[in-house]
Amino acid sequence: MLGSFHVKPDCCDDRLVSLSPDQHRRLKAYADLLRTWSRRINLVAPRDIDRLWQRHILDSAQLADLLPPSATRLADLGSGAGLPGLVLALITARETHLVERDQRKAAFLRDAVRQLHLPASVHAADAHALPPLMADVVTARALAPLPTLLPLVARHLRRGGIALLPKGRSVDRELTDVEGSWKMRVERFPSRTDRSATILRVSELARA
Repeated sequence: MLGSFHVKPDCCDDRLVSLSPDQHRRLKAYADLLRTWSRRINLVAPRDIDRLWQRHILDSAQLADLLPPSATRLADLGSGAGLPGLVLALITARETHLVERDQRKAAFLRDAVRQLHLPASVHAADAHALPPLMADVVTARALAPLPTLLPLVARHLRRGGIALLPKGRSVDRELTDVEGSWKMRVERFPSRTDRSATILRVSELARA
């Protein structure tokens, strides 16, 4: 059964993503590194390179405000270019595990972790085959629809943990598709950077 939804006011003002000068500087260094690597491998869609800051970086950074203060261990599934996991590691300095099966993308993540001195580990493996990470928070951005995604989240989420899952226009259909298979409490937050997007904060996740 799906839990109650708590909805924040709808807005798309990226100024609501609060960053310190140091965080801003380091995120710009990350963006420069991502652009450099994108000349060699497909980290983000070519059309998004010119709008990297809002489309990807601020979109990922806004998740930091939804993290429980007590959470110390994060896991990002299908991390790709490090969105949102690497961004959250940079902003929060919390232990972060980046899971990415594509070896070239994993190489980028390792380089970014090294150059930016982040408290992160890269796992170049399939999330379904990797031993459980027992994370306080699991994130996944544009990895899979909820019916495919939730088993992976449950595998790597510790008891009492939460998942932060950005979703697009299909969010209502995806929630309907898992209603009979999973029990969970769901909170919905409108994205600050994309009016068509929603962030799901999932807790009390268990198979029905």
